[in-house]
Amino acid sequence: MKKKRAESLSPRKNPRQRRSRVTIDAIFEATIQVLLANGLDGVTTIQIAERAGVSVGSLYQYFPDTAAIVAALARRHMDGFEVLMEQAVEAAGAERWDDPVGALVDAVAARYRDEPGYRALWFGPHLSPELRQADRQNKLRLADGLRRVLLALGLARDDSHLVTVCQAAVHTCDALLQEAFRRDPNGDPPLLEETKSMLRAYLAQVTAHYANRGGTR
Repeated sequence: MKKKRAESLSPRKNPRQRRSRVTIDAIFEATIQVLLANGLDGVTTIQIAERAGVSVGSLYQYFPDTAAIVAALARRHMDGFEVLMEQAVEAAGAERWDDPVGALVDAVAARYRDEPGYRALWFGPHLSPELRQADRQNKLRLADGLRRVLLALGLARDDSHLVTVCQAAVHTCDALLQEAFRRDPNGDPPLLEETKSMLRAYLAQVTAHYANRGGTR
């Protein structure tokens, strides 16, 4: 893969027409296939164009280089996880969750299973500075979503400690899930269960913290 830095995490041409959206979807799917076959360093625009069934010239109408394609694909994956967290916030406000940790870990693990391209992209060691920064910002947004889940469930009080707690939980869960899916494409079951056990214990500690300080309000 060329080491040229991508300037944006979005396509250079806004895909407003259906035909353009179909083309970009095909480019993304082809990129995932190349990532799975060759790894991040083995991605080229020629391979992507061939697999997508488009000319290299057509590909360049949307993306200036492979780095830009990978960056836009990463943005799509990150947006998907943010949508997943927003759905969790809505569900937490409308339902009673007996096991919020299990529900959230299972939801994220299911997305890992459904998105092999995500694993091929994020588990590699050669992310650009732009992607690493985008990943950090994504985790902060996911942590904020988790904060809102805990508030909706009445398990915590909204303060700076809760912000730190949610950031720690998101980073811990992310690291353990990555390892679980490195071991097994479907997620190593024992490690996934240990992840849940660890985070349940942490949640119990957090809820006790707020209970000892006058509750969640």
